Amino acid sequence: MNASLRISVASLRAHGRRFAGTFVAVFLGVAFLAGTLVMGDTLRASFDTMFGNAAKGTDAVVRGADTITTPGESRGVRRPVDVSLVRTIERAPGVAAAVPDIEGAGQLVDAHGKPIGGQGPPTLAGNWIEDPGLNAYRIAEGRAPARSGEVVINRGAARKGGLGIGDTTTLRTPDPVRVTIVGLATFGGEDGMAQVTFTGMTQADAEKYLTAKPGEAAGIRVRAAPGVGQEKLVAGLAPLLPDGVEAITGQASAQENTDMISSQFLTVFTTFLLVFSGVALLVATFSIHNTFAIVVVQRTRENALLRALGASRRQVTVSTLVEASAVAVAASAAGLGGGIGIAAGLRALFPAIGFPFPSGGLVISGLSLLLPLAVGVLVCLGSALLPAVRAGRTAPLAALRETAVDRSGASRARAAVGAALAVLAAGATLTGVLARPSLWLAGLGAVLALAAFVVLGPVASSTAVRVIGVPLDRLRGVTGSLARRNALRSPRRTAATASALMVGVAVVSLFTVFGASLKATMDRTVSRSFAGDVAVSTPSFGAGGSGLSPELAPAIARLPTVKYAVGLGRGVAEVDGRGRALTVTDPAVLGRVFDLGAVRGSLDHLGADGIAVTRSEAVRQHLTTGDTARLAFTDGRRMNFTVRAVYGRSELAGDYVITRAAWAPHRTQDADTLVAVTFADGVGTADGKAAVQRVAARYGDPEVQTRDEYARSSAGGIDMMLTLVYALLALAVLIALLGIANTLTLAIHERTRELGLLRAVGQTRAQLRAMVRWESVLVAAFGTAGGLALGAFLGWVLVKASDGASDSAFAFAVPPARLVVVALVGLAAGALAGLRPARRAARLDVLRAIGTE
Repeated sequence: MNASLRISVASLRAHGRRFAGTFVAVFLGVAFLAGTLVMGDTLRASFDTMFGNAAKGTDAVVRGADTITTPGESRGVRRPVDVSLVRTIERAPGVAAAVPDIEGAGQLVDAHGKPIGGQGPPTLAGNWIEDPGLNAYRIAEGRAPARSGEVVINRGAARKGGLGIGDTTTLRTPDPVRVTIVGLATFGGEDGMAQVTFTGMTQADAEKYLTAKPGEAAGIRVRAAPGVGQEKLVAGLAPLLPDGVEAITGQASAQENTDMISSQFLTVFTTFLLVFSGVALLVATFSIHNTFAIVVVQRTRENALLRALGASRRQVTVSTLVEASAVAVAASAAGLGGGIGIAAGLRALFPAIGFPFPSGGLVISGLSLLLPLAVGVLVCLGSALLPAVRAGRTAPLAALRETAVDRSGASRARAAVGAALAVLAAGATLTGVLARPSLWLAGLGAVLALAAFVVLGPVASSTAVRVIGVPLDRLRGVTGSLARRNALRSPRRTAATASALMVGVAVVSLFTVFGASLKATMDRTVSRSFAGDVAVSTPSFGAGGSGLSPELAPAIARLPTVKYAVGLGRGVAEVDGRGRALTVTDPAVLGRVFDLGAVRGSLDHLGADGIAVTRSEAVRQHLTTGDTARLAFTDGRRMNFTVRAVYGRSELAGDYVITRAAWAPHRTQDADTLVAVTFADGVGTADGKAAVQRVAARYGDPEVQTRDEYARSSAGGIDMMLTLVYALLALAVLIALLGIANTLTLAIHERTRELGLLRAVGQTRAQLRAMVRWESVLVAAFGTAGGLALGAFLGWVLVKASDGASDSAFAFAVPPARLVVVALVGLAAGALAGLRPARRAARLDVLRAIGTE
């Protein structure tokens, strides 16, 4: 072992520059992973601090006990409580104070008439609580609201909207309310809770605009008398509460809020980043393996001499792994420092983009340090294992050979294994996508497809490089021909180098195809389902915003230029024990503005006890026209509804439709999410849209769009997602480029004498640089072509798997223009990666190069 260690140390000292690319690849992957984990820990601690500070004066919360949660939502809708319960709670032993907590949606309009927030995080409004111990907000400037129309808003919203004390603006509740700002508030010591906006009004205004009827509240906040603990307080309140109402401690309420943020934002945020960390490390694996494979080949004679002098296979193998361990530990340790720096930079950046968090340092847990370090070391050692074993198998007689011929690309065993993997991938994918829809089978097929591409890479590289390089012979003559032959020299090396870029391009192509398919699906959905001319809608991304006033659709319908106008509201109920979203609308008009497919029964006479259901949901719930469905609402009441219609499509109309009359007794804060409008005969789009906009201006000025504009805006979040994906995948592509550059640099060292001879027989420096650059481009072209093919296939799998797992029909679309851009970027990246090795090759001294052994 001591001998192996001495050999490794001597080799690292003599040839440390060979591992520069490996060091950088491990460093970047570990830094990204460590930064993600540290940032996640810091954000969780920040939210814990924020909610803890905000709720430290609240010892108990009284609220509705039951929650109705619809599919796809992590936070359900609770039953409201009666405000009169406050008097009962105030008289309870151990209670110092109790106040109603009225909360609803309320979106502020900024100084320029545009809504503030609403693109994801909620826009909240509620009653301003006078008791400072029970109010999560604190007055920072101005005063509390005292009269109707006066409000306090959080300081972050005021800064974002250009509003100040004394300004008058509009609050969408969703009915527009003119309000005057009399105070600015902070939440938990900060200007706001991330991007959430808050408007505090008088209790009378809150009951008037945010509740279905006066006397209801979302909950009641309770402060304990001195010396009374939270658990004791809750235990004393429990016997006083009516059925369907519960009390929990303030600590439990704060923890629920933290958990909600964690599940809705932090978990998704960190998981999203961890996926890209995994992609980066996967790409790094190829680059690291290739580096050690080349180094082992270059040291064949050296290892053979060691074997001839008495070194065992184990000693040679261990010496190679020790080198890998040294590089892994150093790079991973540096990556930890880089990751902490990334987290610190992001934390400083967050307030600048509107995500303020409590002051304090970074939170670095043991897991955030140990996991990236362990992953970095394991990735590096795992990538070097096969080359190390190969080094240990070097025969002593290899010291007498001048060169070794790489026949790896022609391996029949490799071709057989690759073909078998490809067949298994096709079988699993087709079964999981077409025959028996299964996300697990489709995912297994995707993984097998990636493995098949990697295994078959050396087999296919010779043919692929010959085909791709044909134009070089004509365009670049001898220089192009030499570049192509150099790329063909070692099929395994070419394939391994290209595989790193292939993975990056495949993931980029996968998201590009999936994004285009989502857009095509949205466009087809709107074109097929929405038969109107214009749409008035709320923000399409997230659950923010206050919605549209239910009075807007009737007001638009009264226009002489309008034939039909129908609003789509949202309700929730349990249908036969399962939480479901309800579409609240005028069903008779709905069928004239939306294409609902074949309708069995009638939508015209649902009344206050009728319901319409999609065909797929009817099959799932075993319902048909005339059957009875039992609905349980958030107010605790249960009611039987008769299924009076079964319709075919649900993309925009939802799975369950009831009338406004049926929803009115159970509603909370009523709002529409969409108003669809059909113009009268002979009315042009421009004139009709202008008339609708004039009416909409009186209801908070929501956006009015044509059908095509609505389809594009509905898919607007997809472009934002793709931009973020491309930015994150830039790290993987960068690691792949470092791998190409490192491979070429090592190859130049290997071919020093050959390059010297080329220069001696007349090749110029410019021709030599061009030869190396074109070799890099060929390798990149091979990787890019494989990545495009694999990415398009995986995109198809993802679309079809999503189609099978959802009631909505997904459209598969391939965006040729974007994929061409991806291909050009891949080729440009190859040219860029070859610049430094080409310059290094051109600087070789001819005589010294010829004399190199």
